[in-house]
Amino acid sequence: MKKIVFFDIDGTLLDHQKNLPNSTKEAIQKLKENGVFTAIATGRAPFMFENLREELGIDSFVCFNGQYVVFENEVIYKNPLSQEELERFTECAKDNSHPLVFMDEKTMKGSVRHHQFIEQSLTSLGFPHPEEDSDFYLNKKIYQALLFCEENDEQQYFDEFEQFRFIRWHPYSVDVLPNGGSKAEGIKKLIERLGFDLKDVFAFGDGLNDLEMLKAVGTGVAMGNGVPEAKKQADLITTDVSENGIWNGLKELELI
Repeated sequence: MKKIVFFDIDGTLLDHQKNLPNSTKEAIQKLKENGVFTAIATGRAPFMFENLREELGIDSFVCFNGQYVVFENEVIYKNPLSQEELERFTECAKDNSHPLVFMDEKTMKGSVRHHQFIEQSLTSLGFPHPEEDSDFYLNKKIYQALLFCEENDEQQYFDEFEQFRFIRWHPYSVDVLPNGGSKAEGIKKLIERLGFDLKDVFAFGDGLNDLEMLKAVGTGVAMGNGVPEAKKQADLITTDVSENGIWNGLKELELI
């Protein structure tokens, strides 16, 4: 029976220093040798993990937290944010002095020239502060926006923007997605294409944006460094990403 494993990136494939552990690279190679299909499921945009895909030889992925799905380098699903709502949201965020970053599949642009919250959040992923283009979203399909504000400040947008979903990933940053969008939804699109049964689907994750994924798949694995909510949704908890978490988890599942 064919099996597939989805891997989150930050805190799962990549360690706390954003490096790919040797044991993880070796584990994924062994998975492939064993005939197990491998894919990535991330909140990142496609342009943010090209090198990682190349290094691991993975060309199927769910990104933007499920809004953009690629199977063997072919885009099979797109779910951009409503432009009308995004215009309204951008005005509201501007009134509250909360900067934004807009992302399409190729690049990202900021609503302001510079802001320390943007810099600190994106530096944690290894990316520089994007260039300013406050009108970028007007003529592009935007799959995810980033809202920059302190913890709990995002709650003021919840009732006003019911078409959007807000997931915090950094003390200063929140993902803005279409409501109903999640990694789990993106995974469903990919496994429908492949004809896999959910019981043969595995996923590894550590963050708040992994909760639906860990619950939806046949076997959800939380990293030892994962948030408590992720561990609660998981069927298995492996070791920390920096303590061969991927290798140990796959071993325990008898996939390698």
